[in-house]
Amino acid sequence: MVQRWMNESFARAAARVLKGVCWLVMGFYVLCLVLSILGRQTFVLHTSTGTYDRAIYAEENHEPASRGLTVGSSDNVYVRANDEDGIDWVTQMGLSLMYAVHVLPLIAAYWLLSRVLANVQAGRIFAPPNDVYLLGYGALQCAVAVLVPVLKMLICQVCNLFSKSQISIGISMNLMGALFPGVAFLVAAYILHYGMELQDEVDHTL
Repeated sequence: MVQRWMNESFARAAARVLKGVCWLVMGFYVLCLVLSILGRQTFVLHTSTGTYDRAIYAEENHEPASRGLTVGSSDNVYVRANDEDGIDWVTQMGLSLMYAVHVLPLIAAYWLLSRVLANVQAGRIFAPPNDVYLLGYGALQCAVAVLVPVLKMLICQVCNLFSKSQISIGISMNLMGALFPGVAFLVAAYILHYGMELQDEVDHTL
């Protein structure tokens, strides 16, 4: 059973499919980032007239029908309106920056993974760039797990200094669940690099 699945033809076909999945994921993240920049990122809005769940910066009213195509965050994002019950553009910029610092590393990580899969599809499994690509993918995943939450809180603090509407965020902490895949790919990068060194020694011996 293992020999049936672990063969070159199956690996190349699987790599082709997964490479396409990587590009779909990157396209989805880019679309979500554009929606966030356009003010269609959801958050909890507190005003003098009440609290509105899944509010967005671009809406003219708080009716559900006005929310259409929106993007959300795994974190709990809260915005307190200014004295005029409005949201300053600095606050919207902060919301988009918080979304960008989370999404952009993931886009870069999946691009690196797609390069590894493209090499596997072409039969270049022990090609020198693959270990670097896997190392970069693992490092970016670790950064998203550890550094991105700190950056989000820093963005909130800076934006609140220059805006009358205030942002607060409740970070969704799943450190081990987010960090473990990154560490696993760092180990995989080391194993692949070690395999390349062994292969190079064998080639020079022969």
